[in-house]
Amino acid sequence: MSKSSVTRTNMLNKAFDLIYVNGYQATSIDEIIATTKVTKGAFYYHFGSKEQMGLAVINEIIYPEIYQGFILPLKGSDKPVKDIYKMIRNILFDKPFFKVETGCPLSNLIQEMSPLIQVFAISLNSMTELCLEALTESLKHGRKAGKIRSGINEQEAAYFILSGYWGVRNLGKMQNSQECYFMYLEEFKRYLKSLQ
Repeated sequence: MSKSSVTRTNMLNKAFDLIYVNGYQATSIDEIIATTKVTKGAFYYHFGSKEQMGLAVINEIIYPEIYQGFILPLKGSDKPVKDIYKMIRNILFDKPFFKVETGCPLSNLIQEMSPLIQVFAISLNSMTELCLEALTESLKHGRKAGKIRSGINEQEAAYFILSGYWGVRNLGKMQNSQECYFMYLEEFKRYLKSLQ
């Protein structure tokens, strides 16, 4: 990796850290420059604007983590009750990228920035659609394999599952505690079993 690529990657990682803790609007270019110890010229060499940097954070930092943690575990799944539960539990407890005190980075940016910057909304919506599609397809495969009862609307279930996950992340962030995750998972397990 070239020195220029290392500098860019370092800026993106530091920018993500600041945005994840403080939010996009509260994170300034000057703050990113100060934490990465690069010049303003170097920042603008790699990113033409704060908005371009924000999009790079979404597409190059957040998307791969969402893909690895949320989408990939459901690819080709024909045991959705087991696999969806395991995926949600893993994201809540076992992935260090997702911190209890700062919630879900995707959900955070959707709430903060979707109404304000159209290109952010498009990118964030695309990522959300991939999550919903992974859940929906997992449930459809499960139905074909006889693991999900007929009559279930897989798309509705996917929306319900994703919104429940985002909701409990927000509660955990507000309470700065994983305690609510345990209660959520108990009820979530019952819900998933009701789909069988």
